[in-house]
Amino acid sequence: MATSLSEEVDPTRFSEPNFDGTEDDYNYRSVSRAAVLSVVFAVLGFLSWYFPELTILSVVGFVFGLVALWNFRRFPDELSGKPIAAVGTFLSLLVMIVSPARHTYIYYTELPEGYERISFSVLKSPLGAPDRPPQSALELDGRKVFLKGYIHPTSLASNAAKSFILVPDWATCCFGQQPPLTHMVEVRLRGDKFAQKSFRRHSLAGTLQVRPYIKPIDGLEGVFYELEADVFQ
Repeated sequence: MATSLSEEVDPTRFSEPNFDGTEDDYNYRSVSRAAVLSVVFAVLGFLSWYFPELTILSVVGFVFGLVALWNFRRFPDELSGKPIAAVGTFLSLLVMIVSPARHTYIYYTELPEGYERISFSVLKSPLGAPDRPPQSALELDGRKVFLKGYIHPTSLASNAAKSFILVPDWATCCFGQQPPLTHMVEVRLRGDKFAQKSFRRHSLAGTLQVRPYIKPIDGLEGVFYELEADVFQ
């Protein structure tokens, strides 16, 4: 005889399978975004090996790593990716220690004997003042100096250039805009040294000449400063 339509259906006949008898089979734990970001910033932080100002990236990665580890303690059943956070935290801390140590060592060992360390800050005109050499720059005329900077990309005549324009910052270097006149130094390399297009900071040592007038430069407005470089790294 057919089953009556009014007969109650046993709900267990259509229940979903339970693989091991626990609710964990259906639990989902999301990957911690802070853990992933800690690894991303840790990897980016390795750029500070060449650009010390980018050490801040590893600091951000370290903070994200600590946040992730703290969240794992608060929400152990809701988050996954603890090994990722541990790797990101460790790599960020490693870069935070090694990169500054490397640049500190370079700073105290890179100055050639007989040269005076200077920076573009003594060559730049004060904010709001005419774009002409300040007194601090005029006093350096004819002296042997050690200076760091970036190669302006439009100033290279070839892939083995003997002269180029040195600028103080990465933005001017990479985007090739017209810098202020006192933010440029025309470099002429002596000996068998030559320059190629590069986005890293270079170290130079040589004799600085400060002109009282603007020297025209192809592709740029001109320069007040010239450097006969004996050392180029």
